[in-house]
Amino acid sequence: MSGGAAGGAGAVRTVRGAVFDVLRRHGLTTVFANPGSTEVALLTDLPEDLRFVLALHEGSVVGMATGWAIARERPALALLHTTAGLGNAVGALATARVNRAPLVVLVGQQDRRHLALEPFLTGRLAGLAGDYPVRVEQPARAQDVPGAVGRACHEAVHGGGPALVIVPMDDWAAPFPDDEPPAAALAVHRVAAVDGADVARVAALLDEARAPALVVGAGADGAAAWAALTRLAERLHAPVWQESFGARAGFPQDHPLFAGHLPADRPRLRAALAGHDLVLTVGTAVWRQYPYTPGPLAPPGTRLVAVTADPAEAHRSPVDLAVLAPVAPFAARLAAHVTPRPGRPPAPGRPTAPAEPPPDGGPLRPAQVFAALGARLDAATVLVEETPSSRPALHALVPARAPLGFLSAAMGGLGFALPAATGVRMALPGRPVVAVVGDGSALYQVQALWSAARYGAGVLFVVLSNGRYAVMDRLAERHGGKPPWPDFAEVSVAALARGLGCPARRVDRHDELVAVLDEVVPTLAERAEPLLLDVAVLADPDFQP
Repeated sequence: MSGGAAGGAGAVRTVRGAVFDVLRRHGLTTVFANPGSTEVALLTDLPEDLRFVLALHEGSVVGMATGWAIARERPALALLHTTAGLGNAVGALATARVNRAPLVVLVGQQDRRHLALEPFLTGRLAGLAGDYPVRVEQPARAQDVPGAVGRACHEAVHGGGPALVIVPMDDWAAPFPDDEPPAAALAVHRVAAVDGADVARVAALLDEARAPALVVGAGADGAAAWAALTRLAERLHAPVWQESFGARAGFPQDHPLFAGHLPADRPRLRAALAGHDLVLTVGTAVWRQYPYTPGPLAPPGTRLVAVTADPAEAHRSPVDLAVLAPVAPFAARLAAHVTPRPGRPPAPGRPTAPAEPPPDGGPLRPAQVFAALGARLDAATVLVEETPSSRPALHALVPARAPLGFLSAAMGGLGFALPAATGVRMALPGRPVVAVVGDGSALYQVQALWSAARYGAGVLFVVLSNGRYAVMDRLAERHGGKPPWPDFAEVSVAALARGLGCPARRVDRHDELVAVLDEVVPTLAERAEPLLLDVAVLADPDFQP
């Protein structure tokens, strides 16, 4: 089935049909989109083997595709509409890049035949998304579009981010000769060999260290990496920290050697790592910060080593040694190479006591919501997070116990969780998915709830509604002044959800929360209908990421 311009016997093969063949070859048969006029020629009479998934905002288009790509560990396809669509999606594309999500993004453009006159809807598109795409192509001829799409598939995978192809609207109907192969490899395989000399070098540093520690990041989220790093930590009797603001978990957070999440400022970093003369960081850069504070990252005399598959992470890490290598096989060989240490392991970070229910039916705190979730969620649950003001409590009370057990926006911008959770659930229909989202965060991409309902993505959306931007309030207080922004307590996320076709319930008391979780959580693996819980909470009085 070529998907030619008209179809049927004798139809001339078109660029459109050639691109469909490329998409099928790479498994890109689901199209996440919010259509515009420059894409009509591509989308009208879409072949039956291609699935169209509508989102009501371009940020949701890219967010859903990002969740889909992360969950399936392969590229996802997004379609954006010229300047307006690409512009609306830039923040989500930035998040996809930092989350290492491979996306192939087709961007519509005005008709090539009068682009020089800058007609209505002409887009100045090549630089609109800045440096966040791993590749941007504007094919010189219509017949170059299929090859550009093929190359974008490879670039998205090996570059770990969105690859854009800008396509003028008339290109789709242009003829594509049968004897003109697309200028792209059918398949590209990167050799994942591990250099034994590098393994020996890092192993020697660990063996020489008196008290090594590990830091893991999002690049270590996977069954093979978890198994290798668990064995390495146990052979070293070394505590394992998770990077601050990590988008994914790099180690089982219920393991006795898990020490917690690194703080995001330098004085607390030095305090956390005090007593360790070598810190090995795996699957991330060294180390993510939030507020600037002066001084070194690590205590004086501590040697730093990083192992990552991302060249940019290696290049910007202020370490004694950075090794560019595939994380899981390197960690596995390293675990086999280090000398096992006798004795008892060091004590891990002190666990946070479970949050007690509020007395006498009083108002809920976020930690009490997290404690109720943590007591009920299956280890296989994918928890998608976007609750900035209370994230430390979430980490403490709902640990990631399986790969892809935690997912967040590495970029830090809001609007990720609702569409990403929808995309994850669509990609993994048998795996429970729960999104924990602040009400301010939810409002950035509330449109994604329509897509979740329309396509049967049975996500449990838990919205913590405090009616304000709590993080911003705390930061203003820390700055010593009064914020000029008001609260928005009159906004009802539950009402918005219902208006978008997503079932929703308002929860004001702990007994209501427990009752609905006991009812819904056991159904999450097979649930085909989303549910939003609009949970009233008090804002936390402090913020210490």
